[in-house]
Order: sequence, then C-alpha cells, then structure tokens
Amino acid sequence: MDRQHEIELARRLIAGDMQPFEEFVEHFRASIFQYSYLTCRQREDAEDIAQETLLKAFESFDQLREPERIRPWIFRIAKNACLMRRRKSIFAPERELSLDELMPERNGDGAHMQLQIADWSNLPDAPLLRKELGEVLADAVAELPDKYRSVILLRDMQELSTAETAEILEIGEDTVKTRLHRARLALRRKLDEKLRSEGTANAAEDGKN
Repeated sequence: MDRQHEIELARRLIAGDMQPFEEFVEHFRASIFQYSYLTCRQREDAEDIAQETLLKAFESFDQLREPERIRPWIFRIAKNACLMRRRKSIFAPERELSLDELMPERNGDGAHMQLQIADWSNLPDAPLLRKELGEVLADAVAELPDKYRSVILLRDMQELSTAETAEILEIGEDTVKTRLHRARLALRRKLDEKLRSEGTANAAEDGKN
C-alpha cells in the first residue's frame, strides 16, 4: 500500500467512517510488529504492542488533525508503547552495548583512517546466507543503544523521512542524520564479520577440493 492510500484511509477514519478500519489494521499490523519485535526482541511483547498501538489509534483518531501525518502519528504511538513495555519487561537486556563497541574497526593514523571492510564479492548469493544475514542484522539492531536503534528502525525499515523520524523521536533532523550514519556503520560491521566468516569457511572448503 502506498503512502497516498494510507492517507486516504486515514482521511475516511478521521471523518468517522469506520468501514476501512479493518484494512487499516491489516496494513499497519505487520509493520508495527516488526518495529516492536526489533525493539523488544520478544514476540509476545511485540504482539501486545501491535494490538495496543492499533487500539490506541482507533480510540484517538479524533486527535489526528492531518491525515498526511498518519504514518509518523501511528509510529509515535508504537514508540511510546515500546518504551513502556521495555521498561517493564523481564527480558530487557541487563546492559546495552555502547556504539563504540559496535563501530567498524579502523586502521591507519591521523585523518587518513580507513574502515576494515571484507570483500563481499566472492560470497555465494544463496537463500540460506541471506536468511542468516537477516538474523544477524536483526540481532545487531537489537544490540544498538536505544537512540540509534529507534532511528534506524524508523528511517531504514519503516521508510519514514528524516523529518518524520525527528518528529516521532522529538529530536532535530541533524541529530537523526548523525545517529543514522553511525548506526549504519555499526550494522555494517556486524554484517561484515558474518561475511568474513563465510568467506573464510568457503576458502577452507575450496582448499580441500
């Protein structure tokens, strides 16, 4: 469903027409679940948050003045539900990694430092590898500090704009851009480590043949 159709559904719901609500729920449920799951990392919490978010949206449509703001509006509700659930959850991590622990390693001196990135070109384009990388990425996102994880989930996974992400998180657009850049580098390191290990394993296997 494109953004324009989302806006049209929101416009009808704001006007009091509840007929498209089921379509609205079906459209947003998966996105909210994905966002919540990668925030909380527990399926039960994510399912509850998706339900809570959609119920809150249903109860609060009269507060949404601009149907064009439907996507940032509903993800702001989801964000608040996630924060409340995460504070209470027994599954909340004892310690969140600092971003420095996740950033790619560097070599060189002074201003001429280069990221150590593996050569991805020789790896097989196999469905299993893509699935494994998806799992690695999900784990890496979950390990990010909250302020970086929230930005990358909204910008890259939910495809919200910089301005919309800034609105949801109540921060400046420049801050969104900075956090997004650093979070992407941190995630690249995790994927890079996975690809390095795959490349080493493939080289060892080729050496046996």
